[in-house]
Amino acid sequence: MAFELWLALVALFFVGGLTPGPAVLLVLASSFRYGFKPAMMAALGVASSNVFWLILAASGAAALAATYPQAFTGLRIVGFTIILWLGLSTIFGPTDRMTKIDQDVPPRRKLYFKGLALQSSNPLALVTFAGILPTFFDTSRSIPPQFLIMITTLTILELNGLAIYAGFGRFIRAKLTSPRAARIFNLIVGSVMIIAGGAAIILAGGH
Repeated sequence: MAFELWLALVALFFVGGLTPGPAVLLVLASSFRYGFKPAMMAALGVASSNVFWLILAASGAAALAATYPQAFTGLRIVGFTIILWLGLSTIFGPTDRMTKIDQDVPPRRKLYFKGLALQSSNPLALVTFAGILPTFFDTSRSIPPQFLIMITTLTILELNGLAIYAGFGRFIRAKLTSPRAARIFNLIVGSVMIIAGGAAIILAGGH
């Protein structure tokens, strides 16, 4: 991959990684509730799922989804169900101890699988990767090494963007000192998560 192409890839996905979406909101809410390090487990789940979507995009799964739209529709329905559940669990999650530093944290693997499930339920990722990534391939060079560079680069950028939001969630947590404020924060984040997830599913269906 030419260095100029790689820089363009970094610029595009660095900005994209900072764009609020369901994954960002999950990490933000996890950081607010449990702290930075636990939230990064959810971020790792998101990044792991993106590797899965990248591999599917490279294997031609996007074209297969276009050939069998019924399967893609089923995936969108399952995806929105998962996003709806995560959004509602955020809205109605406990707030009585959210402003305390020593709040009990769920098992790290649970947070990891939350992030994995959320991003795996977003078929727009497949559409996005399949539509954008071919632009950055240099056909005069071997494709597998370029793909490996892409996976590594995008995973690092994804984790970097989510780490910024995880740190921001910790900052917000320090500023909110009442259960009522925490409840309002949960309501906003959960609602936006559901809306953003629904929009992503609809957009995926339009491709």
